[in-house]
Amino acid sequence: MRSVHTIRLSLTLTTLALSGCFGGGDSGGDDSSVGRLNYNGFSGLSYQTASQAGTISEQGEFRYYPGETLSFRVGNLAVIDGVPAQKYVTPLEFFPDVRSALTSPAVDEEGLSTHTITEQQLLDDVSLMNLTRFLISLNWTENVREGEGIEIRDRVVNQLNKALPGLTAPIDFNVSEAEFTALGDTPSPANQLLAAICFYPEDDELCEDPPTHEEISNAPPRPENDDDRDPDIEYSEDLQARRDRILESIRSLEDIDSNDAQTYLTRELRAISTAVANRFYLDEDVASHSASETEIKTVTIRRIAGSPEVAELEAISTRPGDVTIHATDWQEADVEYFVSGEAGGESELLLSFQPENTYRWVRKQLRVIIR
Repeated sequence: MRSVHTIRLSLTLTTLALSGCFGGGDSGGDDSSVGRLNYNGFSGLSYQTASQAGTISEQGEFRYYPGETLSFRVGNLAVIDGVPAQKYVTPLEFFPDVRSALTSPAVDEEGLSTHTITEQQLLDDVSLMNLTRFLISLNWTENVREGEGIEIRDRVVNQLNKALPGLTAPIDFNVSEAEFTALGDTPSPANQLLAAICFYPEDDELCEDPPTHEEISNAPPRPENDDDRDPDIEYSEDLQARRDRILESIRSLEDIDSNDAQTYLTRELRAISTAVANRFYLDEDVASHSASETEIKTVTIRRIAGSPEVAELEAISTRPGDVTIHATDWQEADVEYFVSGEAGGESELLLSFQPENTYRWVRKQLRVIIR
């Protein structure tokens, strides 16, 4: 049955404060590194690398050493393995084909490389959607609010473990959407599992077995006169209403469709891109030069608490008649340009660069004014 509660996801991003993007540093309590699954947290999954094991924290954090791979589980249910461990991991890195495609940037309307178009194109992957919908379905509440992560509580994990042996088949994220989300007389293993989990406190009425049709038929009908009703008797109408409430509270993958999953992933991917970009800046935001200053000028990429370590660098001038790009140097992380227009002109230099150890590209701009 479809739950009466519907998931509500928003693409609107809250402003990410620079001071909060990398709290706690990049190192664990030992010499291991700290990574994060999604941006807004993804708690309750168990993870393991060759040297580390534990449960992902409320902030979505895990520990790893560079070069290791991750495996993830929900209780006794294996979700995925062989995922390269890094600073940020999203479900897009779970599947080898999708992960490989992420390394091929697209070109935007300005002719610059960007990863965001590639990410959006990959959100149609069926296996990715199946897995993401399933994991969202395990969130304690169906409303994944803006700025909040997914919370898989111990109560959910315990019920999941208890139900796993009774499934008619293993959960396979690589089947078609129709097979993965099937309901009716032969629900899919994923929906069988969700139906066995109550996402309410243990003593809640909605966690009880629903009254049977036989119990409802054998119960007396409710008297038309309220004065004739006995408060100690459950009438057939009462039992039917309770049955309906319980059945309507059962979750299924129908409650979280592909649009919900894509919206959730888009929100997380944008937040990560913003966090990565916030670590970089140009040595100046606005440059002012006289029209007679025709010598080569340089703008340099900087990184908070370290060298920029740029793998690739592109740049354009939005008005090349006023300001011309002379050269780009990814090794030095700078762009050379010169004034080519008259006083009163101006241009913006758009720098698109890929930091090392990520497929993501960062965009920064410099306004150049000719006086």
